[in-house]
Amino acid sequence: MRVTTKLSLVAASVLALAACQPASVSDEGPVTLDSETQKQSYSFGVSAGYYIENAVAEHKAMGIELDAELIVRGMKDAIAGQALVNEDEIQQHLMALDQSFREKQEQQAEAAAAEAQAVGQRFLADNASKEGVQVTDSGLQFEVLEQGDGAKPAAEDTVKVHYQGTLIDGTVFDSSYERGEPIEFPLNRVIPGWTEGVQLMNVGSKFRFTIPSELAYGSRDMGVIPPNSVLVFEVELLDIKKAGE
Repeated sequence: MRVTTKLSLVAASVLALAACQPASVSDEGPVTLDSETQKQSYSFGVSAGYYIENAVAEHKAMGIELDAELIVRGMKDAIAGQALVNEDEIQQHLMALDQSFREKQEQQAEAAAAEAQAVGQRFLADNASKEGVQVTDSGLQFEVLEQGDGAKPAAEDTVKVHYQGTLIDGTVFDSSYERGEPIEFPLNRVIPGWTEGVQLMNVGSKFRFTIPSELAYGSRDMGVIPPNSVLVFEVELLDIKKAGE
């Protein structure tokens, strides 16, 4: 019985690269799409090509160049039952390619994280020198945009706030203003920069916090928030619910 090898991301990339060769399309001539089955078959191929196109680009971005002629030859040989490698060898080669991809990906991620940390440190140094910016012992930076006269929360309290969070390039990654309603949460269950910073605020105040990465998400990749990111928040403290109420 023929062993079926599960199609990995690398294998999908190989198929996509072969499918995307313009020469193969022109050599084969026009495609006939008269019957419903023909249309479905062709659509299936196009859909698969679109789906794995990004994977092809990712491998190329990692410096992994595949020989297009050999890819096409391998596909034809497989269809003809004349493949020059067996199932075990296919698995071995694709696993090696996948390992190479992951290693290069990790190297790029480490380099990007180091660069982000350096850029963040320069931003913090520049921002700390601005008029009105204060820096706490932990390194948290804050500016008073509007000073309220209400109570200040403790770490155990629940606060009600409006806020907007941005990266240092101005990219907005979260905003209660955009959602159209404020949010409530226990102050000791958020990032350390928030827990420390909001305790400095009186109800009715609006502050801008510039939070070093170690007081935010550190080296974790949060998707829209890259590793080692310095974060900037504008926060309005609207209300406090004391712990135990």
